Amino acid sequence: MPNKAVFLDRDGTLNEDPGYLGDPERVKLFTGVGEALSILKNKFGFKLIVVSNQSGIARGLISKEMVESVNNKVNELLTGFNVSIDAFYYCPAHPDFNNDEETQCRKPSPEMVLRAARDLQIDLSKSYLVGDTVSDIECGLNAGLKTILVETGYGKESLSNLKKQNKFPRFVAHNFSDVSSIIQKDIMEKN
Repeated sequence: MPNKAVFLDRDGTLNEDPGYLGDPERVKLFTGVGEALSILKNKFGFKLIVVSNQSGIARGLISKEMVESVNNKVNELLTGFNVSIDAFYYCPAHPDFNNDEETQCRKPSPEMVLRAARDLQIDLSKSYLVGDTVSDIECGLNAGLKTILVETGYGKESLSNLKKQNKFPRFVAHNFSDVSSIIQKDIMEKN
């Protein structure tokens, strides 16, 4: 039976974004993230999958090992809430430093979402994408997901830019606690 998932941006969505985060000691989850993810996974059965652009690798500012140590720290912090991310996908490329083929994974491309869907047997029609940037929402739309723009990180600025482009997320959440409530309400309305 196919799984359902919540695809998540990392920096600015789950945790504070100091810019090119490579030091696990600087990882600070936003308030409500642990509780909300625990509800979504343990009560509603969603897989939790991070899809993240990490162009700091192409820029030479951080390494793949640093990105992975930050990902591990996110999961370490989440253990206190009896939850963990099921899989982390990230794109290390940037168009200023890489060719077109290498940057195909980069959001707003849906490539990371589609790869995760194949790897983990995800039914995209029952899944969501949560992020704080225009490229997150465009990625979700390109993958056919229900999109939730969270107003943390770059969220408020991104909402304004999306409106100018006449592209709208399905939902807007003030914070991550709202994300969980929105998804629960959406599920209940379908049943």
